[in-house]
Amino acid sequence: MSRFQYTNRNLELLEPYEWKRSRTVLRGESGSNVADLPDRPSDLQQRDGRAIRKGNEIAKLYANNKVDILIYAVEKSLDSYKFNLLQNKQTFINQLKNNSLGSRTIDEGSMDESAGMNFSEYVAILSGNTDLLEKAKLEKKINAIESEKKAFVKSKSSATFKFEDSTRTIEGSIQIINRMTKDWDAFSSRIQTDQDGNKLNPIKLEGINSSDLKVVGEKLNQLSDNARTNNEYFTIGTLYDFKLLVKTEDSQKEGSIFKDNRFFIEGEGGIKYNYNNGHIATDPKLAAMNFLNALERIPKLIEKYQTDNERLSKDLPILKQVIDSTYKKEPELKDLKVQLTALDRQIQLTLTTKDEPKESNELTSVQSTPKKSINDVRSGQPMSIKEIIDANRDRILIGKPDHTKMDVSEKRDEQKNEAEYRGMRL
Repeated sequence: MSRFQYTNRNLELLEPYEWKRSRTVLRGESGSNVADLPDRPSDLQQRDGRAIRKGNEIAKLYANNKVDILIYAVEKSLDSYKFNLLQNKQTFINQLKNNSLGSRTIDEGSMDESAGMNFSEYVAILSGNTDLLEKAKLEKKINAIESEKKAFVKSKSSATFKFEDSTRTIEGSIQIINRMTKDWDAFSSRIQTDQDGNKLNPIKLEGINSSDLKVVGEKLNQLSDNARTNNEYFTIGTLYDFKLLVKTEDSQKEGSIFKDNRFFIEGEGGIKYNYNNGHIATDPKLAAMNFLNALERIPKLIEKYQTDNERLSKDLPILKQVIDSTYKKEPELKDLKVQLTALDRQIQLTLTTKDEPKESNELTSVQSTPKKSINDVRSGQPMSIKEIIDANRDRILIGKPDHTKMDVSEKRDEQKNEAEYRGMRL
């Protein structure tokens, strides 16, 4: 040690240590000489020392990479109060970190290499009563099982909703498939072909008498640019007895709102089909083929709905199994709640017993002492007065009267009384 580092201290105390070689204390850590508990939980953790940190080669080689940390406390002393303070502080710190200040709970913790024994266990051990700790353990188990039960009920509710939604979707898809099948059958029965087998497009538009595809296409482009239906379907013609419709919708592109006209062909079942999302091509011939192409997509639409139904139908048995299942830990939960109720009753009874004043039920028996003789309680044989006095020196006081001023009659009475009560005055 150097004097210059301790200029403000008593240098005389450092005299025996000056110019001495430094030595390392084996198995000693920082805080190992502290006899009192700290005020902060972090200070108690700090006393674990450097042995628990990285680089402890001795622990790795000879102790299976484990370090024993011993904390000494006196049972049924103020150490219990100190640990209780540390527990409350650590609980508040954890609640701040976890953002759960709405509730104050006791957590009995766990026993492992990372957590060790926590403050609640210290309090229970030092106080000599582990009822509160057992109650905390039961409450933790109950909360864990109830949390699992809530997750189970939530998953069951979700499965019920999904099962009902899938069932309704399948039923609706079946109806759509039936209507599409009806439209496809009607279209297949009415379709016309030329000599080469190509499908004809006998489209009829209102306002024109020509069946020329170029004229029809130009008319459709005019409707696409100028039609305004105010979000209503407006009939513009027919194709194979299917209605041709146009609808004006408000659309938005690059921040600007504009009117967009879309074209549909409606089947006998009320389903509206479209091609190219309902938009007409600028080329007249391609524009005239829009409705015929929409009808030819019906088989693919039917296949799509059938595929979706098959996918949803595969999940229905699993969902049904989840809906019909019951929570397996329900008996265990009921048993734990019964134990918790009994433990609460025991704790309340203990508190009530401590608050009530103690009543002494012990009665002191008073027995009259015979005047002439006292029997030995051990042997049952009579004892002489001298033996009684010798055996009870600490309880019998013998007084001698003053005879200097007594007359003959008084002395005679005193002798008579002394003969009766001799040896029995206490």
